[in-house]
Amino acid sequence: MSKSRHPSHPIAGIEPHTLCAEQIDLDAPVLFSPGQVVATPAALALIQEHGASVPELLHRHLTGDWQEMCKSDRDANLAAVLQGEARVFSSFDIAPKGHAGKPIKIWVITEWDRSVTTVLRPEDY
Repeated sequence: MSKSRHPSHPIAGIEPHTLCAEQIDLDAPVLFSPGQVVATPAALALIQEHGASVPELLHRHLTGDWQEMCKSDRDANLAAVLQGEARVFSSFDIAPKGHAGKPIKIWVITEWDRSVTTVLRPEDY
């Protein structure tokens, strides 16, 4: 995915490992480098609207919390992490507990070369 395919911008110029280390105190080890973290403005607005957290979503993505993905997608992510030759893709439902409507999805995608991780809505892709 390139920046020309959808508008995105750096998240406050903060390196993603700093986001995870300083803002989230979880014990899970980070499995791969995210590179530069960018997000679409619409994804940031949706995340804020639903009280979700970009650092938490990034941490889940980087530590292999892919439980919302089907088994074949989880397996593909694990292979991508181990071999370092494919993108890593996560999809998270950020709907608040008790939400009766359809899932509210945010995608987190790290490029195959680990240069960029993008936070976006599916329709931003």
